[in-house]
Amino acid sequence: MSASVPHDELTSIRPLLAAEAAAESVPGAVEAADLEQSVWLRLLELPEPPADPAAWLRRAVRSEARLAGRHARHETPLAPGLLGVRAAAAAPTAEQQVLAAEQRRALLAAVGRLPGRCPELVSALISRSDLTYREISRELGISQGSLGPLRSRCLSCLRTILGNRGCISRTTG
Repeated sequence: MSASVPHDELTSIRPLLAAEAAAESVPGAVEAADLEQSVWLRLLELPEPPADPAAWLRRAVRSEARLAGRHARHETPLAPGLLGVRAAAAAPTAEQQVLAAEQRRALLAAVGRLPGRCPELVSALISRSDLTYREISRELGISQGSLGPLRSRCLSCLRTILGNRGCISRTTG
C-alpha cells in the first residue's frame, strides 16, 4: 500500500491524523500516539488507497479509539506486588520469622564457604543496600564487565553448596 500512495499525500494527512488522534484519545485507555500508530498500520494494510483519505482517516481513528476503550474496560489491573509494589501484608508469624532467619543464616554460611572473590561479590549482591553493578565494581575493584560472568560462576557454586546441604530442591527434567 505505501508504495502506491504518494509520499506527499501521506505527509499531507499527518497533521489531520495527529489532530484526530488527540481529539479521540481516552485518558487512561489509549494515548494519541498509540491511536496514530494503529491508524498508520491500518492504512498500510489496505489493498489500495482510500478514495477519500480524510474521511477514511476520521473513521479509522474513531474505530481504533472505540476498540482501545473496549479493551481497556476488559483489562484487569495488576495485583500489587507483581511489579515490585508491595501491598500492606499481615505481619509474619513467629514461625515464619524463625524460618526466614534460619534460611538467611544458612545462606550466609554458604556464602562464606564460596571460593575466591565470590563471598565479597555475593554479599554485595544480597546486601540490603541494593547496590548497582557500578557501585559493586567500584567497591570490589573489579571491572563492571567482569561482574556478570563472575556472578554466574559464584551463583553456580552457591547452588551446589546449598544443594549438597539440602537447602534447595533439585529439579529433574
